Formats: sequence, C-alpha cells, structure tokens
Amino acid sequence: MKSRASIKSHPLHPILVGFPIAFYIGTLIFDALAVINGDVEYAVVGKYIHIGGVISAVAAAVPGIIDYIYTVPPESSAKKRATKHGFTNSVVLILFIVALFFKYEEGFSPYILLAIEFVAVGLTFYAGWLGGTLVHRNQIGVDIRYAGAGKWKEQYIKKSSEGPFEVGKSDELKVDQMKLIHIKDKRIVVARTEQGFVAFDDRCTHRGGSLAAGAMICGTVQCPWHGTQFDVNTGEVKAGPGNEKITTYRLTEAGGTIYLDV
Repeated sequence: MKSRASIKSHPLHPILVGFPIAFYIGTLIFDALAVINGDVEYAVVGKYIHIGGVISAVAAAVPGIIDYIYTVPPESSAKKRATKHGFTNSVVLILFIVALFFKYEEGFSPYILLAIEFVAVGLTFYAGWLGGTLVHRNQIGVDIRYAGAGKWKEQYIKKSSEGPFEVGKSDELKVDQMKLIHIKDKRIVVARTEQGFVAFDDRCTHRGGSLAAGAMICGTVQCPWHGTQFDVNTGEVKAGPGNEKITTYRLTEAGGTIYLDV
C-alpha cells in the first residue's frame, strides 16, 4: 500500500532508518575501540555519533508512526508484525538514550555501556528484519502499479454522514481500476469492471492484506500478499490460500455520481 508519509511515492521511513542503524553500529564500534585502545578520542567520536543516532531515530520514527496508523492494514498479520517492529525500535531508542545519559556520569563503567549498546544493536537487527519483511513481503509503503491500474486513489468519508455515500464519479475510474474508501470504520474498495462498478471489503480473509493494493482483472481481485483471488461481484473465493468470501456492497449510479450503501 502506498505510504501516507511519502514524496512522489517514495516512502520516507525506509529512507531515514539507514541513519540510526549506521549511527547505532558506529557508536558501538567507537566505544569498543575507546575501551580496547584506551584512547579518549574514540570515546568523543562515539559520543557524537551516539547523539546523531538518537536524533535520527526520532526523525525516522515520525513517518514510521504515520505508516503504522494509516498504511498498515488493520487486523492483519502485517499489523502484528508492525507492532513488534515499532515496539522493538522503541526499546532500542530507550536503551541508547539511557546509555547516552550514563556517558555524562563520571565513573560509570564503560563495560556496562558496551553491554547496553551491544544488546541495543542486536535488537536493531531484529527490528530491521521485521521492517524488511513488512516492505518486501507485506508490501507496506510500496506503490504498486500494473497495466491500467492508474494512480493510488483514497477517500475518507465522515462517520457522521448518512448514506447513501458519494464515492466517486462515473468517469473517475477506468476498467480494472480501484479506489479505497474509508467509511464508518470500514475499508471498502470501489472498482470498475467491464460490466460496471462494484464494491467489496478491502481486507483479504486470509491474512488481512489490502485488496486495494492488489491487482484486478476480468472481475477478479488478487491479494498482493499470498495470491488469494476473489470474485468482485459475489465475494466468493476463486483461488486460495484463503477460503472465506469477502463482503460485497451495493452501488447505485445517478447523474454521473456513484453512491455506496453500507
């Protein structure tokens, strides 16, 4: 799914995370060299890198939080993985902040500092593995393009509104294009097939992947995570691994406007 924190479809979080990772590892290396060689200059460099790591981690966390709230599909395996990813990174940040605080305390054991940093760097690798899985397997932040798909479309409708809800114009989507609608705590896909407009749940019944981020052709939508296919008119499963149908919704067209009943 396209990231909400992005510039020209380039998500900011994956771009920024390289900085704290590099700074964290650099901190551990230079602090270790300071202990091994007994050279205070290594410790000074390590302290500056340490500060850069904390600052860059906070900067990287901002778009990460935005993606966690708005991009990762709710009630999905990716949401659970993203929760672990965010929690682990938070622990790492806290450990490095604590270690930085103790660096300004005279007489504090450098070996304890190294132990804290070693654990934090180890957790950083684990968090990075989770983040890589979110991108490469769950395609979080990936703006998928396929033939005729068009640009990512997303619309929010106020909960207080009364239906039927206006969800687009009859000429807004081309055949096999989809649009994600947020309405009444639901995520619903509005799409156009050769036979007309259809609407169905955005959530794949297998692992909760976003169907709006998948591909649609010939009245069939395919989940981008594991390939489950659904009939967009009936919601029935056409190919596994999912085995539960998705909910479909009724659309009406009047005066060139598409309305959704929920």
